[in-house]
Amino acid sequence: MSSYPSSGQPPQTPPPSPGPTAGPAARRTAQAPQAPQAPQAPQAPQSANSPNPPKTLRQRLADLRGPDVAPRPLDARALAALAANPGCGRRALLDGAGVDKTVLAAALGSPAAFGQSQFAIVRGNSFEAKVKGDGGAELLRLVYEHLGAGSGGAAGPPGPDALTPDLTAAGPQGRAARTALALREATAAGAWTLLDHPMLALEVAGSPAYLEPDAVVVHPDGRWTVVEIKSFPMIDGSADAAKVGAAARQAAVYVLALETTAAKVEGAEVGHTVLLVCPKDFSNLPTAAPVDVRRERSVTRRQLERLTRVEELAGALPEGLTFDPASSAEELTEAVSAVSAAYAPECLAACELAFHCRDRARTADEVTALGRSVRGELGGLTTVEAALAAACGSPGGAPPDAAAPDAAAPDDPTAAALRRAARLRAEALEQAPARVRTEAAACP
Repeated sequence: MSSYPSSGQPPQTPPPSPGPTAGPAARRTAQAPQAPQAPQAPQAPQSANSPNPPKTLRQRLADLRGPDVAPRPLDARALAALAANPGCGRRALLDGAGVDKTVLAAALGSPAAFGQSQFAIVRGNSFEAKVKGDGGAELLRLVYEHLGAGSGGAAGPPGPDALTPDLTAAGPQGRAARTALALREATAAGAWTLLDHPMLALEVAGSPAYLEPDAVVVHPDGRWTVVEIKSFPMIDGSADAAKVGAAARQAAVYVLALETTAAKVEGAEVGHTVLLVCPKDFSNLPTAAPVDVRRERSVTRRQLERLTRVEELAGALPEGLTFDPASSAEELTEAVSAVSAAYAPECLAACELAFHCRDRARTADEVTALGRSVRGELGGLTTVEAALAAACGSPGGAPPDAAAPDAAAPDDPTAAALRRAARLRAEALEQAPARVRTEAAACP
């Protein structure tokens, strides 16, 4: 009877060894010992398309930022400045990667010369604490006084039973999720609710940005109102127009972020009128004024949609490029120059790299250093030299170089306007000495 199972295969018998009748070569082959094989190192799993798996966007941005550099989060002020110049891929990439532009500008040798003083920061924090004191009773009173309880008007003014949920959570993602849950619960409860420093999420250029407004008030009718607390004074009911405009653009970013959350909550509506709270006259008493941000919201939303996605900007860069502040100034200059920029004089008040970009624009003789309006009027003339050559294209001047890539055609309307402006300037300069001599002779 067989010793292996009936369902299995019979064991394989080894081949017979060469007998005495086999040849000497066969006997030597059979008797030769086998050489021991070296152990093979384990092979790493490889991708089907490439020997190295591609890096994720998070890893690529970390490499751009530097291995030991923590990301700098975006705030509404930076997003408002980014939306004001959507054609600048340099700022979009650096903000998306979380690069600290202040440190980068100092490493490049062009430190930013603006910022908020410590006195203003302390005064602003003190005023905000005063406004939000006593459970936010004064802040809710200002909201009810200027914006009301809701469209129906059935709800009364906020009282001591107003809700102030706890928004504590781990990390910005956890805080954003906790804020969304608190907004949903407050809308369902139909009661006055004050959210102190909530965390909102907004997708910018393909990457999430976490924003922290001063406060958000939920009305009994389900309306959400953004509250901006500023330390500049409101004298006789009006404040500095430039500062109010900057606050409106900043609040418009918060409104866009709230609309993303409100789209998932039944009965929620984001108000397009925000409440600006400032010190009254020269005192420390709070006063408020409603600000309509519909125009700022539309402009900011359109400009943010025009931003190039961060993965596209990062994918166009060479491998190994980094903005690590520990690198040398030459390496950082080369890395920054690899990303296209759209400099304008308005960047000096909003971007930390403005001085570096201005020096580069002046060195390259770009017309962008003269302002957006001049750049738009000159059309295809991208350098100051090309514009001057087009202005000198008259019979009395030197014709422009036809081989130049940005040289203007003879029938170009921009070149014709420049020639006419140069002719008028020359006529004015010819008449100026005669006019000066006549005026000097008339004087006693």
